[in-house]
Amino acid sequence: MSFRSIQKALGLGFACRQHCSLSNVAITAALFQERAYNYYHHKGRDDEHHGSLRKYSNVPEDLVYSGPKAPAPTRVTLRTLQQKYQKGIPLTMITAYDYPSAVHVDMSGIDLLLVGDSSAMVVHGHDTTIPITLEEMITHCKAVARGARRPFIVGDLPFGCFEESKEQAVASAIKMMKEGGVDAVKVEGGFPARAHTVSAINEAGIAVVGHVGLTPQSISKLGGFRPAGRTASEALRVMKEAAALQEAGCIAIVLECIPSIVAAAITRELKIPTIGIGSGPQCSGQVLVFHDMLGFLQHPHHAKVTPKFCKKYANVGTDIQKALLEYVEDVESKGFPTEAHSPYAIPDGELHALGRALKKQGYTAAAKECLEGSDPGGDADDDDE
Repeated sequence: MSFRSIQKALGLGFACRQHCSLSNVAITAALFQERAYNYYHHKGRDDEHHGSLRKYSNVPEDLVYSGPKAPAPTRVTLRTLQQKYQKGIPLTMITAYDYPSAVHVDMSGIDLLLVGDSSAMVVHGHDTTIPITLEEMITHCKAVARGARRPFIVGDLPFGCFEESKEQAVASAIKMMKEGGVDAVKVEGGFPARAHTVSAINEAGIAVVGHVGLTPQSISKLGGFRPAGRTASEALRVMKEAAALQEAGCIAIVLECIPSIVAAAITRELKIPTIGIGSGPQCSGQVLVFHDMLGFLQHPHHAKVTPKFCKKYANVGTDIQKALLEYVEDVESKGFPTEAHSPYAIPDGELHALGRALKKQGYTAAAKECLEGSDPGGDADDDDE
């Protein structure tokens, strides 16, 4: 059959040539292929398996006629954050470290998602944030970026990847943005060296979030996770650091574990948003660690180190532990899986053929299992023909 006769048979002649512009060549080609498939395989017949609708596609009907996909959510940008800040609407921020948690954050309408170096503790099991590397953080960022289409994603620059020089800091920030898919990076500390670092990253065209108060990356210097700004001199230092970071170009600053009144004073002085964590209600926004606020970790060690400022909105860890214990009990008692959870079958004839083939190859036990489970009329002891 010639190409023109196929076109005529499929109704794709003049109409195809008339409407086949560059913009819909691919669609026309796909339609031609699908109709050709139907023509040669069904010859226009309209039986119970191939109704009139099925003449136009060999793709499952629920896919063809499911309608358009939901549009991608409107992405939160720096402009979005600035508009909320100017209107006095508190910003919401949460941490996430993998695809599943990022999907949940994406669905919740949260403004900012922080891929924090706290993953060193709540994901990798370290006692501090110090051990995690830039490469490990980028892996977390990649997973989060795949799961979160809406929030503004901030990646934490971990300890050891920006302290040596401005050049090192800029290179690390560029690497995290290009490979990790983040919208901004976060840098801990506000003393003069950090302000210079922030300025260099900012000049490279990368948005930076600052972090003052308790800075976990400085734990060896601080002597532990200790609140900051509880004396007049400490509070003044934190204020100066925050101001220096603003001057260096930060788009926002995290205030961690400082007295509420000090955080309120800093927030009132600055012209950029402050994101509080354990620093009272007067900040421009709030951030919590995903695992802490959901009550993920129930081990006594983790319960001991859960921050006092964290409000638990769930006890997910309890449900997880209960489910795991039930699973162990089900498996050991052979209550799982049941037939309902064993949905895949092999036709009886194929099973019998498999049993005979196994027997021929010398797999006696396997052959017996297959033949006993096949057609009762089959004899597992029959000789192979």
